[in-house]
Amino acid sequence: MGRWKSIFALILLCVTGTHVSSSPGPLEDVVIDRYDIPRVCPREVQTGDFVRYHYNGTFTDGKKFDSSHERGAPFSGQVGLGRLITGLDRGVQGMCVNERRKVTVPPHLAYGSIGAGDVIPADTVLVFDVVLLDIWNTEDKVQTRTLSKPESCKRLVEATDFIRYHYNGTLLNGVPFDSSHSRNGTYDTYVGMGYLIKGMDEGLIGMCVGETRTIIIPPFLAYEEKGYGTAIPSQATLVFEVFMIDLFNPKDDIAVVVKEVPKTCTRKTVVGDYIRYHYNGTFQDGSGFDTSYQRNSTYNTYIGMGYVIQGMDKALQGLCIGEKRRVILPPHMAYGEKGTGDLIPGSAVLIFDIHVIDFHNPKDLIEIKVTSKPKKCNLTSEVDDLIQYRYNCSLMDGTLDHYENAPITTLGANKVIEGLDEGLRGMCVGEKRVVIVPPHLGHGENGAKGVPSSAVLHFELELLDLQKGVPDGYMFVWLGDSPDPLFPAMDLNKDLSVPLEEFTAFINLQVAEGTGRLRPGMDADGIIKDMFNNQDRNTDGKIVAEELKLKVEEDSDRARHEEL
Repeated sequence: MGRWKSIFALILLCVTGTHVSSSPGPLEDVVIDRYDIPRVCPREVQTGDFVRYHYNGTFTDGKKFDSSHERGAPFSGQVGLGRLITGLDRGVQGMCVNERRKVTVPPHLAYGSIGAGDVIPADTVLVFDVVLLDIWNTEDKVQTRTLSKPESCKRLVEATDFIRYHYNGTLLNGVPFDSSHSRNGTYDTYVGMGYLIKGMDEGLIGMCVGETRTIIIPPFLAYEEKGYGTAIPSQATLVFEVFMIDLFNPKDDIAVVVKEVPKTCTRKTVVGDYIRYHYNGTFQDGSGFDTSYQRNSTYNTYIGMGYVIQGMDKALQGLCIGEKRRVILPPHMAYGEKGTGDLIPGSAVLIFDIHVIDFHNPKDLIEIKVTSKPKKCNLTSEVDDLIQYRYNCSLMDGTLDHYENAPITTLGANKVIEGLDEGLRGMCVGEKRVVIVPPHLGHGENGAKGVPSSAVLHFELELLDLQKGVPDGYMFVWLGDSPDPLFPAMDLNKDLSVPLEEFTAFINLQVAEGTGRLRPGMDADGIIKDMFNNQDRNTDGKIVAEELKLKVEEDSDRARHEEL
């Protein structure tokens, strides 16, 4: 039989106690009473093994002559090489760890006719009550057994890796000596670099994140003769049940797994862009530490400018709107050895599942794409025009989807957001276009009802009606040169005075002939009356030549604007 049976073989014993004895005679053999045998016995003591056991030594009358229990230190020694009394050498062979047996040793297999000083008389039968605590051999190796393992294991622990794991540590007889769980903190260390006992360094190699394995370490690969404090005795075999939390290597870069990319991607993120994204944050064991979805709010930040951890700054580059990707960040590119508060422990590998909602650059202008345009387009919208249009507004991820059938506005009058105002210019009636508005030309950092902070907006526009306007501050302008002299042209009946009715008829005539324009979208009669009152300086209900004055201004295009 080999020194080790498979350390995990199950040997079920049907009998809980066995009595072995020899025939009475002058040279009796040892008598063994196996009165407590464990149900599982993966290994039995053989010649050459090292053992550690407690015992009580008594005479046949029950009087105690020795006890390792009372000394508080079990016996350790090698079996079958003459280092024990012969009877006890024979008596412990075949024992299992945690087995209890009574070994009766005749004098010739104990201290014979000489005895042992004043303690054991000559020709004395000795009785030892033994419990085996440990067994090992110099030919033993580290024993490992995987208890559970994730279906997917893309990376195994290698030498020089840094790992975080939980463990329960027991002696071979099941007595616990330490547990990371009781401290509520993982054990974090490099592997294969001498920071661990030799056997643990060896036993951890090849593990996956999420794997649980048992590691049995013989004393000469653990704490040897010195032991460790009061918890681990000299020459103790150690048993660790290890659960691997995560691993990385100091040379690791970020790892990116692209999950989903939109069919069209006209632009990708670069340093300096401002991005809005959702994320789920987990550790390598799958437990979550943060999520933007739970807060119902995207995470918004500049890229590559140090506002986020180094690894995320790098991972956010080269993304499309709508893209989904998984990003794995090693600790030295995340929160390092210190972690952050109670949320992320030191030296933790972080996994982020990212969904890009939108991004822009502070230097962005609006983007315009014409989707439909009439063949004839002689008149286009511009500042001061009164327009009626239809639009559908959504966020870049397709949400919001706000529809307005036919609002009316004056371009350049600060009636709508700046980007929409610009996007509505230069359109023909019947034209359709898509306009992308960055937030600094939209609702900015404050957002609006239904519009999140710093959101890029997507407009689908159609121009329904267009009325050419007049410059801000004017109610009526000449579209060419005004009549010169003006008063005789206004005095339709040539009576040298112009009452309101005559003034109204004159202005309407200019509009009808296309030589003048009233401000659109306002009551024409009200505008004309205001213009008349402005010229009727003595408020006598009529304008005479001496009262008539024109407001004259030249705009940037050198166009002449005159108002009555």
